[in-house]
Amino acid sequence: MLLGQCVPCVKQNASKIRVRRLKLDENLLMYFKEDEFYYAHDPQKICKTGDMVLIQELSEKVTRLITHKVLEVVYPLGDITDPITGKKVVVGKYREDIEEKNKMYGEIESTFKYDEAPPRGWQEGKKDFTHRETYIKYHVFENDDQPFAV
Repeated sequence: MLLGQCVPCVKQNASKIRVRRLKLDENLLMYFKEDEFYYAHDPQKICKTGDMVLIQELSEKVTRLITHKVLEVVYPLGDITDPITGKKVVVGKYREDIEEKNKMYGEIESTFKYDEAPPRGWQEGKKDFTHRETYIKYHVFENDDQPFAV
């Protein structure tokens, strides 16, 4: 099983997953990021671009490229959860701690309210186009609008 991030994909019934690993450079004795890409079978399209997903290798390849299957979406994009405590995190602080500080020093009207925020997907078709089918852009024109091209 591997943990990776879903990236835009052109394949039908599949998702492209980027798995980041650290590779040791023997000369410098330092670790550097190295990306590997896997195509995972996902006919229900349960993962969207940016989601952290868990994938598992298939016993038989579906096609030459599709070698894994998507098991579950661990973290949807934008909802970061600390795996040890299970609390929601913003940048490097827990949401609960931020709320306590705001109550202590007084809340500002412009403070973002995480509890009142709608879930991801409410802007589909307006600003969120991750549900749209992507395609490969072969030609570049001056005034060509191809927002879903890869």
